Amino acid sequence: MLLHIVARGKIGSSPEAELVDRYLKRIQWPTKVTELPETGGTIPALPANSVTIVLDERGKSLSSTGLSKSLETWRDGGKREARFMIGAHSGHDEEQRTSADLLLSFGSATWPHLLVRAMLAEQLFRATSILANHPYHREG
Repeated sequence: MLLHIVARGKIGSSPEAELVDRYLKRIQWPTKVTELPETGGTIPALPANSVTIVLDERGKSLSSTGLSKSLETWRDGGKREARFMIGAHSGHDEEQRTSADLLLSFGSATWPHLLVRAMLAEQLFRATSILANHPYHREG
């Protein structure tokens, strides 16, 4: 299953970009990042049998283990892509929020898109590590 991050805003060459690259390179699953301008731009077509996860402060907070269980369910259910949508400073429109398969929150605080991208990349690495029984994630 492809883990696809679609993010508003350009990350450029920054410490956050280095973190994103570091974590995505460590993930054993296929990954992809698509950057869009702050407004407009064309969101790539979503393949059939895929899921859309919209990052939103009003969404559901999942533990790392909870995220890994969701990924496992989608993967084992034959989903082709898990698309993670990171919005611009104004967030997502109501249509994107209501059409999402999951609204995912990293807490009630508003985070800059550069940090959200790095946090998401780390959580995806952690979740896939949990599924692979890799020691990166230790409970307790």
